[in-house]
Amino acid sequence: MKLRTLGAIAAFALIAPVVALAAGWMPGVTNAPSRFSGPGVYTGAPALPVTLSMVIAGGGPADFQTTTLVGVLAGPKAGPEVASLTKKFGATKVGNFVKVFNFVVADTLKIVTAKHIALPKTPSPDPKNGKALAAALWGAGQTGEGFNVEVMLDRAVSHGIHDQVMTDIDAKYGLAADADYHAVLNQAMHDLASVYGLK
Repeated sequence: MKLRTLGAIAAFALIAPVVALAAGWMPGVTNAPSRFSGPGVYTGAPALPVTLSMVIAGGGPADFQTTTLVGVLAGPKAGPEVASLTKKFGATKVGNFVKVFNFVVADTLKIVTAKHIALPKTPSPDPKNGKALAAALWGAGQTGEGFNVEVMLDRAVSHGIHDQVMTDIDAKYGLAADADYHAVLNQAMHDLASVYGLK
């Protein structure tokens, strides 16, 4: 009995730290409010190879199109996914998402250039691998307390640049379009996670 008890205690001691880590906020993520997505702000270094992969998947810095990126991420399910998003949010909000996402990439690249931030030469994962890219973006949005689309965007470019881009969106398109962009992107990421079994 003593051996069993000691074994159980030892097993719990090994498991307990894992449980504790899984139940809290991940390193670099704080329990601070985001603008549109509830608690979760990432203040660590950005995952620029993933960002570069996303931009290339969307057609590259000069020709980025949200629809091209969705086509890569969702593959043959891109059409049904757009139809599902349109049914849920309406054509106007999905149109805002497409328009604002195009602006987000262009504005981010402008800010990065002005700040002399060098993008990596090699994207990771492969921009042609929609499942791997969706998984990398889904992973970038993890907080330790679930997925947060704004944490994903913080990790993509840094919290400071994401914040600046949101201010630029509000100035150009208005707060409602900014909210539409975040809401539709959040749903699209959840849909991709379900399709690829990432949840």
